[in-house]
Amino acid sequence: IRHVLEGKDALVLMPTGGGKSLCFQIPALLKSGMALVVSPLLALMRDQVEALKANGVAAATLNSSQDPDEAAGTLKAVYRGEVKLLYLSPERLFSETMEVHLREWPISLVAVDEAHCISFWGHDFRPEYTRLGELRALLPQAPFLALTATAAPVIRRDILQGLAIPPEAVFQDSFDRPNLHLAVLPGRKRLERLLDFLAHRRNQSGIVYCLSRASTEDLAAKLNRQGFRAAAYHAGMDSPSRHRVQDSFLRDEILIICATIA
Repeated sequence: IRHVLEGKDALVLMPTGGGKSLCFQIPALLKSGMALVVSPLLALMRDQVEALKANGVAAATLNSSQDPDEAAGTLKAVYRGEVKLLYLSPERLFSETMEVHLREWPISLVAVDEAHCISFWGHDFRPEYTRLGELRALLPQAPFLALTATAAPVIRRDILQGLAIPPEAVFQDSFDRPNLHLAVLPGRKRLERLLDFLAHRRNQSGIVYCLSRASTEDLAAKLNRQGFRAAAYHAGMDSPSRHRVQDSFLRDEILIICATIA
């Protein structure tokens, strides 16, 4: 955080839940202007923005799921100086009109979340992420902060090269996660195994990943018949439906999400 406040670039390698977001959120609040946060996942953006708003932070998002009126309202708020952190999808970042806005906004820093998406070697490669280096010319004064929990050396190299971050500006935390448990079980009697697992966790929340959209809906229906509060979540649902499920999960109205691995 001190490094970023000094206006320097950085690559932050920390495990999920390790506090990566604080590395750009705190500098964004302390610096004048507005921070740009690039994120590839709409659900993740929405989750972070809602959490920031709940804590009194002026955060907003621009992404493809918004209707024109909602997007126009966000742009007006940015121009009025009412937004401290603006979350953008890479697709929206490189839309035709965005370059004009970027030249006019007082950008305090650029945070690239899930930065491993830059690398061809990453399992979540996104072509739009390879263009993020172009922002250097548009925003020469803004420090760039890349953040990821994927720390393979080849991916780290691609991030540093793609965003022109010096190799000495790497901050890496321990990836030891004693709270995580990994087990492999036979694929037979899956529903019975799952119900047995859930029987000892009646009031706990969790996500069950499935391999198809249909199986998420089928499993959610079966769990509900067994008395669990479950819902499906997949890309075939419209945005209002996905938002409704996500909000219900955050409010503990739904305890189990059955989601596709995408």
